[in-house]
Amino acid sequence: MSERTASRPPPPLHLRGAVLPDGAVRDVFVVDRRFTFAPPDDARTVLDGGYLVPGLVDAHAHLALHSPAGDDAAVEERIAASARAQLHAGVLALREPGSPAGVAARTVGPASGLPRTVVAGHLLARTGRYFPGLGREVEPDALPDAAAQEATASGAWVKVIADFLAPGGAITPAFPADALAAAAHRAHAAGARITAHATCRESIDACIAAGFDSIEHATFLAPDQLDALVRSGTAIVPTLLIAEGIIEGVRGFGGDDDQVTRTRRLLDAQGGVVRAAAERGVTVLAGTDAGMVPHGLVAAEIGLLLAAGLPPEQALGAGSWTARAYLGLPGIEEGAPADVVGYTDDPRADVAVLRRPAFVMLDGRRVA
Repeated sequence: MSERTASRPPPPLHLRGAVLPDGAVRDVFVVDRRFTFAPPDDARTVLDGGYLVPGLVDAHAHLALHSPAGDDAAVEERIAASARAQLHAGVLALREPGSPAGVAARTVGPASGLPRTVVAGHLLARTGRYFPGLGREVEPDALPDAAAQEATASGAWVKVIADFLAPGGAITPAFPADALAAAAHRAHAAGARITAHATCRESIDACIAAGFDSIEHATFLAPDQLDALVRSGTAIVPTLLIAEGIIEGVRGFGGDDDQVTRTRRLLDAQGGVVRAAAERGVTVLAGTDAGMVPHGLVAAEIGLLLAAGLPPEQALGAGSWTARAYLGLPGIEEGAPADVVGYTDDPRADVAVLRRPAFVMLDGRRVA
């Protein structure tokens, strides 16, 4: 192939369907791998009919963990295999809020035929208060400096393990509020956003007060904390899929039957609190905590948001257009990179449709 042939732009393409979220049937064109609504002269139709979604998003996935490549594969192979599993599920954008591999997943993206990915570097955990080997262990006085370092390394996000299971199965704070506030200040000063693994009431309160941009899990968020959550503008990523994993963790840390029962009761209430948060205007994002569960399950997480009572457009948006906007990514709009998933039927009417993408395009290239 000559250099001139290799640099030739791809031929224009034409798609027609109901473009979500507004649902209007439109003719959409792909020229030089970007969307346009101005028809070129020679576009080839590649999809005619159905529903066009601007790519699904898993806002909480750990690519180096639970990889289809297996635990013995090199870290790069694990990351790539996990990203491919996500891609085949229609996920065109990922957020990795922390990894034992640091920022290794920064190389994942359309240039390698994989979803757009933002990362948060190493998870910052209190010494002895997280799964061994999965986080960067620091003491409270070192947390702000560590947050600044991870912000610089990732260029995007920092992740703190604000609480964790203690012996006996209770979840307790890992860092004092002042350390969390200082970490948030340093991350923001470095131009990054900051999120926290925060599940218990005390840690959620501290992260909201500290100005964290999002809270992962927010498992035991209480209704009387919603006012503060609304005022702060903090997003939540409920990871409803991992409820049974939390129960297993409580048992694994020595929780007795009473502790398990209390935890399950709080988990059963989580969906209602998430629904109330969404009704109040809190940004809710769909994240699977892939790594704890297999990759490619965001449709199941969206289904759980629906079951919790979120309206279909809000639940689907949590795993698509709302999440894309939160991550700074456009939807199906003039001049945007051509990321789109096509479905024969309306995924707002039946969440099972999300498991059957008929057409996947990433950065203007159709995915087999």
